[in-house]
Amino acid sequence: MKREIIQTNDGSTTIHLPEWDESYHSKHGAIQEAYHVFIKNGLDLFGDKPISILEIGFGTGLNSFITYLEAKKRNQPINYIGIEAYPISIEEALQMNYSDEIDSTEKILFNEMHESQWEQKNALSATFTLTKRKQFFQDIQDENAFDLIYFDAFGFRVQPELWSEEVFASMFKAMKTNGVLVTYACRTSIKTAMLSAGFSVEKLPGAPGKREMLRATKAL
Repeated sequence: MKREIIQTNDGSTTIHLPEWDESYHSKHGAIQEAYHVFIKNGLDLFGDKPISILEIGFGTGLNSFITYLEAKKRNQPINYIGIEAYPISIEEALQMNYSDEIDSTEKILFNEMHESQWEQKNALSATFTLTKRKQFFQDIQDENAFDLIYFDAFGFRVQPELWSEEVFASMFKAMKTNGVLVTYACRTSIKTAMLSAGFSVEKLPGAPGKREMLRATKAL
């Protein structure tokens, strides 16, 4: 499927799929959406305590990169696992301007995230480890392993099967008690699937350009 690099409204880049009219990040602003959904409404809940994070949709590496930067700032140990069935190429990754837009001193680190080996734990700093797994979301079998899940799959409009009760049940199983899942999406059918999987679910204000988002908690 054809992929093209586009610039979003906050000046940051993303990858667009013309055939689906779908992008890896919000056209309203890739970086601002990532910070709003995954940092402000996800990572910030955990302060500076050590945590494990599962990302559903490693994609461009933006969410991993900003999480690394936040962990460095807080001196927070993070074990980060990124799941991606169809990785982008190194050439595409190097066209993303996230380090230039956020912290140009970390450009080499961003490149290392994409150049690091798949299926093995890569220590990118003394406190941040990254494991990239090439895997379909439906095949995830982890149990009681993650404090926080970034659910950043392609939208329901183009891949509704990724937003099913079955997938959220596997997310619920993969999470530790009191674990949190955050996503940019907010659709009644998605909330219903989360509730059916066992989550407590709340609507929150969305990133710029989007009215609402969802946060789900495994509260037993």
